[in-house]
Amino acid sequence: MELKSKVQEELSGLVELYKYLHANPELSGKEINSSKTIADNLESLGIEVTRDFGGHGVVGVLENGAGPTVMVRADMDALPIVEESGLDYASRVVSCDDARNSVGVMHACGHDVHMTTLVGSAKVLCFLKNIWKGRILFVAQPAEESMTGAKEMLKQGLFEKFGRPDYCLATHVLPKLDAGKVAVRSGPVMAGTYQLKIIVRGVGGHGAIPHESRDPVVLAARIITSLQTIVSREFSPLTPAVVTVGSIHGGIRSNIIPNKVELEVTARFFDSEGRNRILKSIKRICRHEALSMDIPDDLLPIIELDEEGELPATINDSRLALIVKDAVASQLGSDACVEAEMLMGSEDFSLFRTGAEREVPCCLFFTGATSANDMETFHKEGINPPSLHNSKFYPPPEPSIKAAVVAMSASALKLLS
Repeated sequence: MELKSKVQEELSGLVELYKYLHANPELSGKEINSSKTIADNLESLGIEVTRDFGGHGVVGVLENGAGPTVMVRADMDALPIVEESGLDYASRVVSCDDARNSVGVMHACGHDVHMTTLVGSAKVLCFLKNIWKGRILFVAQPAEESMTGAKEMLKQGLFEKFGRPDYCLATHVLPKLDAGKVAVRSGPVMAGTYQLKIIVRGVGGHGAIPHESRDPVVLAARIITSLQTIVSREFSPLTPAVVTVGSIHGGIRSNIIPNKVELEVTARFFDSEGRNRILKSIKRICRHEALSMDIPDDLLPIIELDEEGELPATINDSRLALIVKDAVASQLGSDACVEAEMLMGSEDFSLFRTGAEREVPCCLFFTGATSANDMETFHKEGINPPSLHNSKFYPPPEPSIKAAVVAMSASALKLLS
């Protein structure tokens, strides 16, 4: 009960911190103020802090005798979305993205809750130093949305400089879960992903004489349609996978057949077999759809895989997930700890599992982010609450932050006691 009392004591200050972070979001790679805010809060607790690690990353080290090392990770970046939540602390920030476009900025993925959870857990664990032994790494990671932040921190030597953790913990808000509840599962929890660009080539010409051309627009349409059969006809119905064409660009006028069309594709999977099967099928479909339209060999589609943006699935260590479940249930009650579903979204937290010579046991659990009253209203209306990356998404601060801090602190204590 000492843990919950400390969280309650700190809650009003944590909510103020959350509102400040929510109102002042920063895009991936630009987390200067967020990074400073987290670092200053950790240093105020006597935690040794390294700033600007792997970009604007923060690493806080709390030593407390001999014992295991637990890493607690939070992400910091926001999204290029104009907020429409109507909150009095809503973001009004406008920034420039990497393409120098002026964009609104919003914490539409809950990273403001995640940062607040990191600081709240640090406050609790510093206060309770008399009941645990070991070492805690508080890692505030930049650029999760661009899927580059974890990779940069590892590339700069996160585990070499600060030591390989024995366990890694993280949380993510979940709008479909009541605020105050926590969801945990063993094994695969979030999908792996990669992105592709498909350059569909043809022979351009006049729209009135298409028989003298090889139309890449028609070919692109056929490829898009055929790609939908990869998951529906090549995967078992019991195996989750996704292939989505999210972008198509080609042509400039209705009566001009262009020379090329560009497609951007995302794939989601849970193991290397699924990953490889999707890629092999995409290559096969592109080649044979082109050949069926008599596209010359030297103009077959080009497939470019974004290797830098590829992520493995997020997989929770079974033993660690059970420890987290027990810790959450002991503090919040068994009714507040539920079984999480697998999600097709992706997380670069997955890279910490394989970021050392030996695999690091990791667990990402979900924190509810919709109030019980709102959830009941949404159910009555037959609609879902605003999702992540939605301009109207907002979690109710008090119950969301309280549950996340209690769950994170209790899990760390369980591992360090």
